[in-house]
Amino acid sequence: MTDKQSWTDRLFGGFRKTSEKLTSNLTEVVGTAKLDDATLDDVEDALILSDLGPSAAARIRAKLAEKRFGLEITERELKEAVAEEIAAILRPVAKPLEITAFPRPQVLLVIGVNGSGKTTTIAKLAHLFQEDDYAVMLAAGDTFRAAAIGQLATWADRVGVPIVRGPEGGDPASIVFDAVKQATDVGTDALIVDTAGRLQNKRELMDELAKVRKVLGRLNPEAPHDVVLVLDATNGQNALSQIDVFKEVAGVTGLVMTKLDGTARGGVLVQAAEQYGLPIHAIGVGEKIDDLRPFDPDLVARVIAGVA
Repeated sequence: MTDKQSWTDRLFGGFRKTSEKLTSNLTEVVGTAKLDDATLDDVEDALILSDLGPSAAARIRAKLAEKRFGLEITERELKEAVAEEIAAILRPVAKPLEITAFPRPQVLLVIGVNGSGKTTTIAKLAHLFQEDDYAVMLAAGDTFRAAAIGQLATWADRVGVPIVRGPEGGDPASIVFDAVKQATDVGTDALIVDTAGRLQNKRELMDELAKVRKVLGRLNPEAPHDVVLVLDATNGQNALSQIDVFKEVAGVTGLVMTKLDGTARGGVLVQAAEQYGLPIHAIGVGEKIDDLRPFDPDLVARVIAGVA
């Protein structure tokens, strides 16, 4: 089995719930043989029920009406047409993380609520960068939980990258300062910084991140170069509400969506693209180190529509 086929199979697993729901609904829709108003209404309902959201569903309906209204259409043709319109929503936001900063290091702040898969995503991002021959360092900036520091250290050891850490309850800005200095001294290409994931007190988190940003700005006015929000796809609409909060608190520049397993509501990915337009850098469909890959909008669209 090729790597491409293996990844496609994992995507099928990841988007299974959304794909099965959508393809089942679309199969029921094609009874009129013509794409009339009633059929388009049913298609729009099917898209909403499959977690793609009202805005994306309305956009896809409008495009189908513009291109195919009144024409006879088979079930396969309808699914192909839906896949193309989903891809049109996803393509503008598909932007892999690239290491371009000069001087080095490129600093990536990784944020997300506790339990979103943030720490393991950092390790997977480090692995992705290593595959492209970049030198990577991690910084354990989530000092609120001792478990977070230990977990990140374990992953750093597995991936084979250095980590800068401090005591539980330590000052995150101080750790980030030390990490940037060390990364600069040794010529590291990418410094990935873990951050606190608690949202119970937005003001406290905002102040903490502002302090980290201030320290980074002193060392490199361009840093942080990326602020990546990790979202848990199993959270559905809650994942979207997290985008609202973290955009306000941290100035999110891009997204990574994790836990796209069989229980995920993968259509939320399309909602996020349509509603926010933030770059989607990568998606994860499992716990293994290579289960995070750059986001392929055309493949994901075809998987969701059941025609991959």
